[in-house]
Amino acid sequence: MIQVQNIVQSYGRDKEILKDVSLTVREHEITALIGANGAGKSTLLSVMTNLVPAQSGQVLLHGQDIRNIKSNELAKHIAFLKQSQQLAIRITVNDLVEFGRFPHCGGKLGDEDKRKVAEALDYLNMGDMAEKYLDKISGGQRQRAFIAMILAQDTPYIFLDEPLNNLDIRYSVEMMKNVQRLVSALGKTVIVVLHDINFASAYAHHIVAMRDGKIAKEGPPCEVVTAQVLDPVFEHKFHIIDHDGKQVSLYYDHDEASACKFCG
Repeated sequence: MIQVQNIVQSYGRDKEILKDVSLTVREHEITALIGANGAGKSTLLSVMTNLVPAQSGQVLLHGQDIRNIKSNELAKHIAFLKQSQQLAIRITVNDLVEFGRFPHCGGKLGDEDKRKVAEALDYLNMGDMAEKYLDKISGGQRQRAFIAMILAQDTPYIFLDEPLNNLDIRYSVEMMKNVQRLVSALGKTVIVVLHDINFASAYAHHIVAMRDGKIAKEGPPCEVVTAQVLDPVFEHKFHIIDHDGKQVSLYYDHDEASACKFCG
């Protein structure tokens, strides 16, 4: 279990990013963090993974403060895929996925490590791309390769910071289906930052809406994806409809939208 207790985080003297944030991560589910730019979503992920130590408060992993856990040991429990992945070297998909085994083998892969790499590639349907260079495959395929690396790391907790960035609709849906399978088939716990409200509504079990460094509302999609919650969070007037039991946001100003003259 991961528990966030009274986290405060500031950048500089007057820039308070997180303001007394507390949260208990729900096991074996997808938790989506949503909110406007600057709400503190990515900072919260960085604190929860100890990439940025908390200024105040604590993050507990099974009751232990993560700041007291050695980084190599923490990497066996928590995997974190940052918003942008920049590699200074030209490597193959297989090389990338092998990086996921580093906490377990220190770079000297044994038979078990190689098996985990092969399983991750197969699970993400990338076995036939294993020897292709990252710069020779599409953006969606690269993102899938990074997810395979995270899968090879074999941690119970997976943190993803805006994994849909720069992906078109097809690859975004494919990515979220893969994330969904990590939970439903492999029993992982996923915490993901998403900008698209409809993807959060469609795939997350639990949504945390943030505003100005605080949690404005958390709960199942049906409780969070409402105009009453989202209007103040995003400072925008939302129009929400129910479609097949899912809350869907229509991204237009309902009061000012004009009808298509060709549609009658």
